[in-house]
Amino acid sequence: MITRRLPPLNAIRAFEAAARHRSMTHAAGELGVTAGAVSRQVRELEGRLATVLFVRGTKGLELTPAGEALSRSAGEALDLLASATGAPHKGQARRLTIGVYGFFASRLLLPLWPQLEKDLPQLEVDLHTSSDPLELLPSRYDAVIAVDEARPRKGMLVRPLVPIITVAVCAPALLRQGPLSFLRTPLLHARPRPDDWRRWLDHAGLSAVPVQKGATFESIALALEAAAMGLGAAIAIEALIANDIASGKVAVAHPVRRPTRRSFVLQADARNARDADLRAFADWLDTSLARTRQIDPG
Repeated sequence: MITRRLPPLNAIRAFEAAARHRSMTHAAGELGVTAGAVSRQVRELEGRLATVLFVRGTKGLELTPAGEALSRSAGEALDLLASATGAPHKGQARRLTIGVYGFFASRLLLPLWPQLEKDLPQLEVDLHTSSDPLELLPSRYDAVIAVDEARPRKGMLVRPLVPIITVAVCAPALLRQGPLSFLRTPLLHARPRPDDWRRWLDHAGLSAVPVQKGATFESIALALEAAAMGLGAAIAIEALIANDIASGKVAVAHPVRRPTRRSFVLQADARNARDADLRAFADWLDTSLARTRQIDPG
């Protein structure tokens, strides 16, 4: 007879949720209990296993090596349990949770949403947007759309979506008298990407132009709005400004395009790779974005 010495399922569920969210509070919200209850369950599990699973770092909870290993195993085990016991609940729709870089959502994803509902009517998706990369952690959602290098990562599903190429833009009126002078034009800065101007100017052969002058904005979207109002020139991500260019809201201020090593990528924990809903969403998004690039050659 096989006798399994297993920790309490509630403790495993509490730990797995806390590990996925990197937060006792978020885990508590998911499980419908208090943060204190989650913390107690985790402490009891650590006592039972005689090992530390979490440490508190500068960015919140961080998993120890033992915690990382248990998190992967616990997640896979709970997924199997959910699948094995899911037959009585087939009438209940599962909702995908997708964390998304906000500007990508507003410029590329939301305009495609009506088509998603037509193409995949059975799919239900909750979007959670942020401009803070520390909030777009794959462990918090089924998947995230974030800015990162499009390279394989251990334990992670990574699918490149759109390359990030930067261009300089300004109000069309600033170009009526001829090419823009970057020495005389205020340079508008986006706080999340403080090095964009220096890198683009160097790439364009304009290293003599200083970057200290000009206003600073909390997002690329606001810097772009300021550029459209004629307050100066801004650096934009080419893939996100097709409509702004087509409508005449802004114009490309210089022909140089600067490729970067980063892309918008869809990331998910590797254990989610077999999720049929996530695969359907990822395939649809990949196809839809490719179709958009064909329609708008840029």
